[in-house]
Amino acid sequence: MITRHHCAALLACVAFLTLSPTGHVLAQTPEELAAFKKKAEETATAQASGTTYLKTITATGGKTGRDPYSTPAATSTITADEVEQFGNKNIDDALRATPGTFTRDNPQNPGLAVNIRGLEGSGRVNMMIDGVRQNFRFTGHEAQGFAYIDPAFISGIDISRGAVSGVGGAGALAGAANLRTYNIEDLLTDGKNYGGFATASFGSNKAGWSESALGAYRVNDSIAFLGGISKKDPGNYKNGNGEVVPYTESDLISGIFKTEITPNDEHSFKLSGILYNNDFIANSYDQSITAQTYSANYAYTPGNNLIDFRANIYYNDIKMKYDKSPVIPGGGSAAGRVIDDKGFGFDVSNTSSFDLGAVAVTSNYGVEYFSDDYDVVNSRLAPSSGVNGSGKSSTTSVFNTTKLTYGMADLTLGLRYDRFDLEGDGQVSAGNPLGMPAGPYSVDSSDGRINPSVTFALNPVDWLQPYVKYAETSRGPTVNETFVGGTHPGGGAPQFFFPNPFLEPEISKGWEIGANIKVDDLLTAGDSFRFRADYFNNDVDNYITANFIGGTHFANVPGTTKVQGIELEGAYDAGFVFANVSYTHTESDLPSQVNGFGAQSYLPDDIFTATLGARFLEDHRLTIGGRLYAVSESYIGEVNVAPGQSPYQDGYELVDIFTNYKFKNGFELTASVLNVFDTEYTPALSTSPSIAVDTGRGRTFLVTAKATF
Repeated sequence: MITRHHCAALLACVAFLTLSPTGHVLAQTPEELAAFKKKAEETATAQASGTTYLKTITATGGKTGRDPYSTPAATSTITADEVEQFGNKNIDDALRATPGTFTRDNPQNPGLAVNIRGLEGSGRVNMMIDGVRQNFRFTGHEAQGFAYIDPAFISGIDISRGAVSGVGGAGALAGAANLRTYNIEDLLTDGKNYGGFATASFGSNKAGWSESALGAYRVNDSIAFLGGISKKDPGNYKNGNGEVVPYTESDLISGIFKTEITPNDEHSFKLSGILYNNDFIANSYDQSITAQTYSANYAYTPGNNLIDFRANIYYNDIKMKYDKSPVIPGGGSAAGRVIDDKGFGFDVSNTSSFDLGAVAVTSNYGVEYFSDDYDVVNSRLAPSSGVNGSGKSSTTSVFNTTKLTYGMADLTLGLRYDRFDLEGDGQVSAGNPLGMPAGPYSVDSSDGRINPSVTFALNPVDWLQPYVKYAETSRGPTVNETFVGGTHPGGGAPQFFFPNPFLEPEISKGWEIGANIKVDDLLTAGDSFRFRADYFNNDVDNYITANFIGGTHFANVPGTTKVQGIELEGAYDAGFVFANVSYTHTESDLPSQVNGFGAQSYLPDDIFTATLGARFLEDHRLTIGGRLYAVSESYIGEVNVAPGQSPYQDGYELVDIFTNYKFKNGFELTASVLNVFDTEYTPALSTSPSIAVDTGRGRTFLVTAKATF
């Protein structure tokens, strides 16, 4: 049973205290209050006349300065208003509209599991929150890896498909997804020393209430603070057939704080913390997640072309607890399970720019390190004999990426050395499939590999950039894959799962050919057109997956596993109208049992998304639009269905509509309808929650009020 905690009054107090310009607005004089009111009205008017809803549909990555349409690689950026419109109830919806990017859908588990090009779990996709790796994993019928973040705090998502240069690329076999939270500079606009926003949303179909407030205040030129809180507690929603999808309720409360210290133009320090607490029911058990993410960042930018120095250090602690099962008699044998992952990491890098004759050189180089300490108690009855094993792992990476520019040609050379270390202890019974002697065993292994990359791009005209890229990546086996053991909850053989301390690292080698197009004033003065396309072809050696021969364990797949496809992304914005489309076609020969014990990661062959809208009235205050989302049937593997059943899941089409109106005082209202036609479906790449109903959310009405200060 989930105990709900309501905090509307708390949110109101936090919003009032945090967003007030001085932190003691009640002590102001009448003259100060009048001046403040006048300034606020002027600021709100300026903001309203200078922004339009979903304008950043063709943006360059906001505060990151990253422009996906100018990068010779498969990159995408999901902007803040896209997250707010399409992902605030479920961030998966925003990610699934991005080419080559998908997520594992479990309506009962609020964790985020990003899939890139059909690869997911066990760190194949490096999921980060503000650059902090999210390495929490547990073995089950799941994605083998989750990140936990409140969508209310997300200001954007940067996605890199394929090899990642620089920080964040270590051990990332298929790519990376960095979920950026709001920074102080996102809230302090127009030269103000305070700023923020508060939102309240209500939805039908048990979407319920959700509230959030974020605020920032600059004390002086050197010190600034940010704080925020968010709360939501959705219930058990209905699908398109009117059937309740059970155990989809949750109770989430989260907070964020940041401090920025800039003693001068050359040095800056940033400290941040994100707290997350969620109660839900998944895998037949009452569960809770507590996540704490802390980071410290330092930058030294003396204005010298040879020095742009960055150093980051972080600590991440995620704990999952199982309580009694509400559906299994006696509370279930897995009650009492606790999985605690304590992660630590740092990275140091520098960027130097200089000329060698007619060749412009930009070189980024550095070191990246991260480690995880998994402490597992499998149940109250048998604390040390369950599926998930304890252990420690770490990865050290040294990298260099150098770009050489001569005329219209860019040649980028990358070299990365990744080394992983793994250690832990376990117990194995006789008759295991690997022929290990019965009794305790220890693992202390390490391996390293040099992974090169090369990209050649041309810039023959301002609007066109074709490129070709070759890259290699690698990923070491995880604690979960190596030390899995024990029996399946509910009974089984004396040892149903077996460890495999002999796993080899996965290696990916792949080509990518693509082009970026950027055209302004295409059809009318001031409009913008952006388009990018790429074809990728990756071969994966030593792919690690579940093996059921002789006993369930993880094993390397012999030979080469191939994944290839096409990714298209485009956007057009003329002010009064806008459009955004994406399309992905994927072909894969991954083995049927490709992830975890009973979860597969095949993408639908074809995925298409189109967002269309128009803006009306003075300063485009009114926005009306809609989104079409369509996927083809998807292969789920013969091993994942009963004999005689089809290994294909039906495709589906969904339509959402939305409208937004901005008032002149910084207040705005948004209304939307999800799944307008009440389509009955189960999302592709779903984890089965052991219920005989389609799990896609039925028609849902949402209304959101937002006040910006």
